[in-house]
Amino acid sequence: MAKYNIKINGTTKVVDVDPTTPMLWVLRDTLNMPGTKYGCGIAMCGACTVHLNGIAMRSCQLPVSAVGSQEITTIEGISEDASHPVQKAWLEHDVAQCGYCQSGQIMSAVALLKNNPTPNDEDIEAAMSGNICRCGTYLRIKEAIKTAAKN
Repeated sequence: MAKYNIKINGTTKVVDVDPTTPMLWVLRDTLNMPGTKYGCGIAMCGACTVHLNGIAMRSCQLPVSAVGSQEITTIEGISEDASHPVQKAWLEHDVAQCGYCQSGQIMSAVALLKNNPTPNDEDIEAAMSGNICRCGTYLRIKEAIKTAAKN
């Protein structure tokens, strides 16, 4: 076990965990932040997406020891009241069905728009290609991202 000072959503948290513990489990089990979901455990589905210094990253394969002084942003950290343009667009386009993948989808979309505020279809498809939606809401996701880009 080792102690780590991790900056999450603008607040420094101290955790005492094994250095190999994935950030996903630090967030969910140690810090009781259940918004980041477990999907596959091998960084292939995107359900566990968080931002590491603004870059979309799979937290299931990110050991806590690799975070250092970098900032983590989770779905809980993009807005306190679902007022982020991506979240509003998700509701406007009724994107979620089962909802399980949506926090990872939203985190990838937010990172895309931060780096490319006017993405075209190809940009959206490339940025979102690592996020799997078992309900198949890909067209609504793309439309929501386009709407969020306008706001």
